Amino acid sequence: MAKAIVKEFGENANIIPPFTCDYGCNVKVGDNTVINHSGVFLDTNEINIGKHALIGPKSGLYGAIHPFDVEARNEGIEKAKTINIGDGAWLGGKVIVVPGVSIGKHSVIGAGSVVTKDIPDDVVAVGNPCRVIRKITEDDKINPIRKK
Repeated sequence: MAKAIVKEFGENANIIPPFTCDYGCNVKVGDNTVINHSGVFLDTNEINIGKHALIGPKSGLYGAIHPFDVEARNEGIEKAKTINIGDGAWLGGKVIVVPGVSIGKHSVIGAGSVVTKDIPDDVVAVGNPCRVIRKITEDDKINPIRKK
């Protein structure tokens, strides 16, 4: 069903319903990406999500920009900017990404964050507004115990 809704939908990708988008024709989802339940994508411009990305539940990617001027807003005037989510990025639950933002590959965005500016590769970023708190390091790796 997802392949009928969005423009590009990668192999082994998954959208867990419910899922809401404005058009769908502006959404590209990479291979092995998971969009958890209650995602809202306002794709008035492109929303590009890389491979192996995780989008937490109740997250919103909002491409539309409405004018501050009430008269223009009342006339329905708006513009939109592209949102890019890099390969392997992880957005926690209830993350909001505003128009024109890019999140770098492998970066982690803490739950409840509001991402208003670009986030570089390989960092942990949190807050409202979202800000980088540190690089992802070797100490962040989990070494699972494997059965032989």
